[in-house]
Amino acid sequence: MKRASDFPYYLSKFLTSYLPGEAGVSPNTVLSYRDTFLLLLKYCKANENVLPENMMLDKLTRELVLSFLSWLENARGCSVSTRNQRLTAIHSFCRFMQLEDVLRLNQYQKIIAIPKKKSKKGTINYLSLEGVKIILKQPDVEKMSGWRDMVLLSLMYDTGSRVQEMADLTVEDVRLDTPATVKITGKGSKTRIVPLMEPTANIVRNYISDFRLSGSSKRSYPLFPNRGGSKFTRAGIKYILDKYAESARAETPGLLPDVISPHSFRHSKAMHLLHAGVNLVYIRDILGHADLKTTEIYARIDGEMKRKALEEAFTNTTPSEDIPLWQQDGELLNWLQGLGK
Repeated sequence: MKRASDFPYYLSKFLTSYLPGEAGVSPNTVLSYRDTFLLLLKYCKANENVLPENMMLDKLTRELVLSFLSWLENARGCSVSTRNQRLTAIHSFCRFMQLEDVLRLNQYQKIIAIPKKKSKKGTINYLSLEGVKIILKQPDVEKMSGWRDMVLLSLMYDTGSRVQEMADLTVEDVRLDTPATVKITGKGSKTRIVPLMEPTANIVRNYISDFRLSGSSKRSYPLFPNRGGSKFTRAGIKYILDKYAESARAETPGLLPDVISPHSFRHSKAMHLLHAGVNLVYIRDILGHADLKTTEIYARIDGEMKRKALEEAFTNTTPSEDIPLWQQDGELLNWLQGLGK
């Protein structure tokens, strides 16, 4: 029997059963895929005159998906990377539907065949040590909120954490006995143990005491709660960083790059470790990269910086005026004939 609204049924099954159960993806990936389909439904309502409750699998065509992807880039100003992430979610749904709805197998395969766009690799945006320090000086630590923000940003830099990893931290993830460490849960629910430098461990220890987060009953609490007591969202942490980056720019114009994101702190930590001579293998383990090739990008960038510095400092010491070079003449024969005259 045909379902009156087959798309909502299968989408719900995909998000609540298949992804967390059979595919075993993380809750954050489920939320990311959910957001993709929220945007798709908004697009259909605004541009295809299809209300969410009237969305059917028949309408999920290659042409619709291509139009949706174009809308993401042109109307919403999304990057190629974001466009490709949304396409990945739709691809995953269509692969799931190939087994659930074999009558539309060709329809789904046409969507799966939509390629990801290639994008130019941008430069890594990172801060100097002085830039990090000036941002960490901005919060008013006399206020509880400022004290929390300073500790959050310090820990984010010291551990090289992704913004979602910081948001997910709980009190029990921090071990303050010597040697101090923090357990970070990254992509794919993989965990890694990152050592804390003593100054960072000290401020985290004082922060936990000041916010009364010690004790067995508080172990599962968010390490950095918002005003409502819940964990911060990625947008919330970005707002905190943007606020202090703006005041830092006003204090020291020209020191900070034009664009700073929470990921800039992660890049900054990696580059500073590299400049300090830390082995790439250790940097990979701290950042939680699955492949050393991902970490090697920092070494390549550092090499380009060294080459640029050498070029800027280069002084040409090769004599040229007193040495007859035949290459400077249009014809070798003329040069040979004039040789010795």
